[in-house]
Amino acid sequence: MAIMGTTALVPVEEYLSTSYPDGDREYIDGQIVERNMGERHHARIQSLISAYLLFHYKQFWSAVAARLKVSARRYRIPDVCLYIGEWPGPERGPLTDPPFLVVEVLSPDDRAGDMEDKIADYLTCGVKYVWVVNPETHRAFVHTIEGSREARQGVLWTEDPAIELPLSELFQ
Repeated sequence: MAIMGTTALVPVEEYLSTSYPDGDREYIDGQIVERNMGERHHARIQSLISAYLLFHYKQFWSAVAARLKVSARRYRIPDVCLYIGEWPGPERGPLTDPPFLVVEVLSPDDRAGDMEDKIADYLTCGVKYVWVVNPETHRAFVHTIEGSREARQGVLWTEDPAIELPLSELFQ
């Protein structure tokens, strides 16, 4: 993760009104932060997760790589997020309500400390579950405010509502 312009802080309004031609950026405490862009394998896993959730849990809605406001001075871009309830309509701008579930697919350049910060941001803003999937090791973890656990018997899960995603659907 590279921080651009380490001395000059960018107003949040400028961040929100800027489109980046080579991939969106996150906004952390006034600094624009490049996301580690996934490679082909990352993109495939991200697409499979989104498609699985859309197909198996049609009563919910999901978004891929959408800006999510996690605090007044932080915007993250989860790989996939899932909301309970109906689609809110054609509203423009970033997602402002915390999703029920956020999924992050690790990229080769992701650092553990940066991912820990993301997970903390998600859980602090009200996300109930964060799934982190590692395409290289075929392992995945479930993070909640209560702690972190590896996927049980190869299945990512949530409770209330119960959502499951077998890792075999991602790593065939």
